[in-house]
Parts: sequence; structure tokens; C-alpha cells
Amino acid sequence: MRVTAISLLALAVSVGPVSARPPETPEYKKVEKLYSGDQSIVGETIRYPNGDPVNIRSLIVSLKPGEKTGWHKHGVPTYGYILSGDLSVDYGEKGKRVYKAGEAFMEAMDWWHNGSNETAKPVRVLVVFMGAKGHAPVIREGAPK
Repeated sequence: MRVTAISLLALAVSVGPVSARPPETPEYKKVEKLYSGDQSIVGETIRYPNGDPVNIRSLIVSLKPGEKTGWHKHGVPTYGYILSGDLSVDYGEKGKRVYKAGEAFMEAMDWWHNGSNETAKPVRVLVVFMGAKGHAPVIREGAPK
């Protein structure tokens, strides 16, 4: 097959211009809700083995450089997965830990803690609250009991 200047020009026109710019970054959202509910993908009611109704929620929490979550604890088991960046969590007398992209953990429940981004890059965390109806997933310091 013989390639001519005209066939190359036709290919370039049909493909269109190639942009050297990266795709637009999504607008910053501190929390992106992913799932909240009590049913499976096929409509089954999700229940714990003892029959209590569940309330599972998943979201993405983002922290800009220097931003903090504020002191809080969880009323339900909470799973975290670092999507990007580094998350520092202060557990008071239990010490401080730094979670990095790709790390997963079950967060402290009945223990006050404060997450922060101490880096120059944003951090994004997938958070899944594995709760039951009537139990608060997040309890803020100073919130009414």
C-alpha cells in the first residue's frame, strides 16, 4: 500500500487536532457520596446475621493541603482506603499514623481521632461505613449525645 501526502492529510483531518493539554481535573469536592442504602444490587434487603437492618454508606473524602477532618469518632465499623496522597491521623495518646496511597485500614471506632493532610498534595480516601440503622457513622467532638 502506497502512502501519499494526500492520504496522510486526509487521516489527520479525520482524526482531528491532538491536544497536548491534560484532561480537565474534576472540581474539588471534600466528600463524594458513592453509596448509601440497605439493598444489594439485585434488590435484596441487606441484614446482619442477627436480623438488624443495615445502613451501609460509602464516600470519598478529600483533604486539600493543610486541611483537617476535625476530632471525631465512629459509631460503626469504618473501612478506609487511600486512593491518593498521604493521610496523617492523630489518635491522641495512641499515637499518630500516616496512611499512604494504596493502604487500607479499619478505622478506630470509639476513639477520638483527627485526620489531616500535612503534605503539599491533595489526599483522597474511600470511606465505607458498615453501620446499622440508628447508629451514627461519624460523631463530632462536642456534638450532642
